[in-house]
Amino acid sequence: MKTKNYLSGHFSYKTDLGLARISNDDRVIGLNNSKGNVLLVVCDGMGGAKKGDFAATIAITTVQESFKNRKRGFLNRGAARYWLASAIRKANRRIYNEASKNEEMYKGMGTTITALLIVRDYYVVAQVGDSRCYTISPRNNQFIQITEDQTYVAYLYRTKAITEEEMATHPKRHVLMNALGIYPSLELDIKTGPYLNEPFLLCTDGLYNNVSKQDIELIFRGEDTVEQKISTLIALANANGGSDNIGIVLWESDN
Repeated sequence: MKTKNYLSGHFSYKTDLGLARISNDDRVIGLNNSKGNVLLVVCDGMGGAKKGDFAATIAITTVQESFKNRKRGFLNRGAARYWLASAIRKANRRIYNEASKNEEMYKGMGTTITALLIVRDYYVVAQVGDSRCYTISPRNNQFIQITEDQTYVAYLYRTKAITEEEMATHPKRHVLMNALGIYPSLELDIKTGPYLNEPFLLCTDGLYNNVSKQDIELIFRGEDTVEQKISTLIALANANGGSDNIGIVLWESDN
């Protein structure tokens, strides 16, 4: 889809059940508005049957509604940061309140969220959990992960308690340190940077746990369309075991 006004580019998004799950708890979306802003979001629900998909759906719907209902543009980075953080905190309250109203059905449900907002010459990315945002740096052409996983093993790695190689096999590698909807208040990581027409890839752990960083980069840098790249990444994740749901959103500039 081509955006209007300020930004010229295309995005695509898709989820896949994978080969080991009976339900799909990943939710993804890409949106643009009349101001030419672009919003990309991925969520990976948690909490078991009927919980994870509900939490992720609430999160996606809440942020989507907030974006669509906003009548004015963003004056500066501060306003964009404030809006994105507020929308995600609203989603957190909605999930928490739904779980509180029906604890038998929904107690313990939650979701990750990674959201990227592109506004003219800057971007804002917000993170809760372990879904990721990647890009190719326009400064040095390096494939980089913008977000930091909010997991127990990532914490151990950052404090040098384990090596990067040990992260992949650690018995607590799937333990989240933060998620949307678990508590009434929320801590989230939010970053901004200059937008220089770089591409972005947002994904859930079903992709990066089944496809190496090197292979993700190779496909990401390829000449295929954004739709073809997503299909190739999903096919490779399933060929490598498909151990989880897979959610991907990809943006590329036309410039």
